[in-house]
Amino acid sequence: MANKLRVDLDMLLPDAPDAADACVGRLQDLLKREPGISGVHVTQAPGNKEPVLCLHYDPGILSIARLNARATAVGARLTQRYGHVTLPIRVVGAEDIATRIEQAVRTIQGVLDASVSLPAQQVRVEFDKSITSADAIAKSVNAIGIGQVGVPPEPGKSAKQPPVGSWYSRNKELVWSLTAGALLFAGFAGERWLEIPRALAVALYAGSYVFGGSDLIRHALISVRKSGFQFDIELLMLVAAIGAAVLGEWAEGAFLLFLFAIAHAMEHYALDRARGAIRALGELAPRRARVKRDGREEEVPVEQVVAGAIVIVRPAERIPVDGTVSAGASAVNQAPITGESVPVEKTIGAEVFAGTVNGDGALEILTTKAVGDRTLDRIITLVAEAQTQKAPTQQFAERFEKVFVPIVLVADALLITVPPLMGWWTWSTSFYRGMSLLVAATPCALAIGTPAAILAGIAQAARRGVLIKGGAHLENLGGTRALALDKTGTLTVGRPEVTDVRNLDLPIEDVVRIAAAVERKSQHPLAEAIVRHADATKIAPAEAGDLESLTARGVRSTVEGRPVEIGSLRLWEELGVLITDNVRAAVDELQRAGRSTVVIRYDGKFIGVYGIADRPREAVKDVLQRLRALGVSPLVMLSGDNNFVAEIIGKEVGVDEVRGNLLPEDKVTAIRDLIAKHGSVGMVGDGVNDAPALANATVGIAMGAAGTAAALEAADVALMADDLGQLPFAIGLARQTRQVIKQNLVASLAVIALLVVATTTGAVGMGFAVMVHEGSTLLVIGNALRMLTYSAPAGRLPQTVSNG
Repeated sequence: MANKLRVDLDMLLPDAPDAADACVGRLQDLLKREPGISGVHVTQAPGNKEPVLCLHYDPGILSIARLNARATAVGARLTQRYGHVTLPIRVVGAEDIATRIEQAVRTIQGVLDASVSLPAQQVRVEFDKSITSADAIAKSVNAIGIGQVGVPPEPGKSAKQPPVGSWYSRNKELVWSLTAGALLFAGFAGERWLEIPRALAVALYAGSYVFGGSDLIRHALISVRKSGFQFDIELLMLVAAIGAAVLGEWAEGAFLLFLFAIAHAMEHYALDRARGAIRALGELAPRRARVKRDGREEEVPVEQVVAGAIVIVRPAERIPVDGTVSAGASAVNQAPITGESVPVEKTIGAEVFAGTVNGDGALEILTTKAVGDRTLDRIITLVAEAQTQKAPTQQFAERFEKVFVPIVLVADALLITVPPLMGWWTWSTSFYRGMSLLVAATPCALAIGTPAAILAGIAQAARRGVLIKGGAHLENLGGTRALALDKTGTLTVGRPEVTDVRNLDLPIEDVVRIAAAVERKSQHPLAEAIVRHADATKIAPAEAGDLESLTARGVRSTVEGRPVEIGSLRLWEELGVLITDNVRAAVDELQRAGRSTVVIRYDGKFIGVYGIADRPREAVKDVLQRLRALGVSPLVMLSGDNNFVAEIIGKEVGVDEVRGNLLPEDKVTAIRDLIAKHGSVGMVGDGVNDAPALANATVGIAMGAAGTAAALEAADVALMADDLGQLPFAIGLARQTRQVIKQNLVASLAVIALLVVATTTGAVGMGFAVMVHEGSTLLVIGNALRMLTYSAPAGRLPQTVSNG
């Protein structure tokens, strides 16, 4: 009987964007040929939203270790041969230009597939490395003439954007469309009021045709030359305008082309505003850095700064690198990266990020990450990749178009031919209404409404310190019903502190002095809490001897030549030592209050008991209330602590449900249970320890991801600051984006339905259809751009853990 092994696709093909990538199919084909493997298919593990590769194998032929090795080797071979690159583009055109660019790029030798995101101005290409390269692809796309392509990224660096060009080249579409409008107005006004000759009016209209339709003609010719003849919106608009001229309706045809051109010029301007919010991220860090070398300062390009270099940052300057403070102290404004509204004090040893703004003090920074590996670079890369991922609603719209457009073409052909043959309309009337129908039924607004909203939503989130890694995750976040929250480091500050000290046989000063002497040599979090408490009380510790660790039970040492044991009661229970009633009473009292307990025994006598607890974050209750106000319920706390302690913390912070005594695999089970009950469940954790639960949730949300590469990779949404107060903002933004997407879909479909009826019955003409059609496109874009101003109060949890 065949066994099954599931392997994460990301481990085998780290460059493949999703399960539909061609490399995934190649991987399956190659593995099916391996001896002992009877079947290979892509599936999803229960509760896991990420695809996995399921391998059916004969355990008598292949062991799990050998099977893993074979799958990894095949994946590495594919990764070595096939490449994926995301290139920035600068292109102006109608919505369907993305499809034509994809088709043109696919004709380049060595290119296997291409995907264009017009709102993000990016093209993602899969290619055979043995035939072509990313640089050659960029040059070939530039040669096609559809748009400009930026330089492919070098290893460890971000892609260089295509050249911006002159003001005229950037605004040519707007200039030509306005010229078309001026010529149209001159011809119409001259013919109507100045009684100019008809021939002169037609000449003015023809000029308007040239300026309004030049891009349409050029793109249609490129499309025919590179991709073959296609029925697309630009060709249909051009045919409709020519048809109007043939019928003698020069003014109406010129009006059609003018409105089409001006609407698209305004559309691209509006979308560029959303893209500008993301481009601004790349301009946060300075391009030059002041490096300390051999006792002197030298200003160099930031790309030349390597890990280990000392960078000097003067007051009020932006920090150019990621690193740690090696000298100086200052308050740093981290809002551009983490969204924190209050500057954070930085002293020696504190972590700083590129793109943040130094305060009044000078800093010397030991560089830890070079350009390409900085937190800012990772954010820019992940946000850019997010724009190429299509949300479920966008995928629905594209599937709808593929069915809808052919139906419209068939219906249009029937509308043009059947009524004249039946004697209902003249050929000119039927042809005119057919051309109007093509304009009315083109789903431009439907195609652009969703990606524009997704783009604006992700951009606004990034500006507020929330990284959302794709349209699907944005929609999932907006649809979150229940929310699971890790306790330690999420609802609590993540650092235990001494809350109580019970002295039993010695004065409390002696208890603190002896305990701190021993624990100062330990690295355990509870030991660090005891040392911090002693330092705060200014009680000087004694001198301790060598430390002996008793795993999971405590430590043993000597103070002033006498033995000391510090640990939980289990330590002495296992040693067979009689535990006195006063010790048990103190331990029971503290545990009932939700404290972890540490008992100290000195020279054969129990001398004291410490109560230690991880405090809830300040204002966490307010954050949870705002989440409930957004309709997120229930709020469930997941904890590895015992149920008693977890219940006390849960009651204090105000969650709806507490689940304690959970190992990592138990948290995964809890997430799956919540999904079964509530459908859509978010999980908030630190992005590293909670990675399995984050991966199994509908949407995984990582806390404090600014300084943790693993947290950025583990979650679907990253709160860059260690600030739970960003969560209501993120969920509110996602929900508003979902509403905007729905509004755009309804408005787009309603306009199409209304215009189809109005044009086929002759109630409105072509000019009115174009005006409403293009107006609806601008309407949905304007509605989407509202997300760039979304500013629902996010609140803030004060930082309680020092960055130093």
